[in-house]
Amino acid sequence: MTPTTTRDRLVPAAIILFSLVPVLGGALRLTELGGGAEITPDNARFFASPVPVVVHAVTVSVYLVLGAFQFAPGFRRRRPGWHRVAGRVLVLCGLLGALSGLWMTVFYPKPADVGALLTGFRLVFGTAWVMFLVLGFTAIRRRDVAGHRAWMVRGFAIGLGAGTQALTMGPWIAAFGPLDQLTKAVLMLFSWLFNLAVAELVLRRATVRKGQNR
Repeated sequence: MTPTTTRDRLVPAAIILFSLVPVLGGALRLTELGGGAEITPDNARFFASPVPVVVHAVTVSVYLVLGAFQFAPGFRRRRPGWHRVAGRVLVLCGLLGALSGLWMTVFYPKPADVGALLTGFRLVFGTAWVMFLVLGFTAIRRRDVAGHRAWMVRGFAIGLGAGTQALTMGPWIAAFGPLDQLTKAVLMLFSWLFNLAVAELVLRRATVRKGQNR
């Protein structure tokens, strides 16, 4: 088995595994809305305006699972047509996921553990997600493959933030109990910044490998 073949299997599998929490969370929310679950203070906002959360849950789940296979270099080379079609779907799903998330941030009533600081962080990173996707799409239209790859990887890092947030907030809650507004905001900020740092590291290593192979 070649290194590329191994990477084609392990990287998408790792990303999908990492995405399980947000994907399952979205599925549970859809089941709750579709199954007539009891309305509580925690979910009342979703029942009052279900369209944004349904759009967000569906598009983000598709974005994360389908996007995982864009990180398999051998798979991309063997199926360039699939890569292009999937890329268009990913841009659409990413934009809908980001915009629906921004809509919910602005218009949904805030839970007790969400304050102005976290709201601001969500607006910043949601807007950045939209910008990165648009920049990635316009780059490939100019045939700037390197720029396209860089912006799409950064956008995916933000989209995958919910997976990292589950890994940071879960242990904290288990150790210290429910999150207050400040702690939740800081942990979510850390998760987004961590993902973006990893994205930059991946891009830098790719650039170094490309230079070494010339």
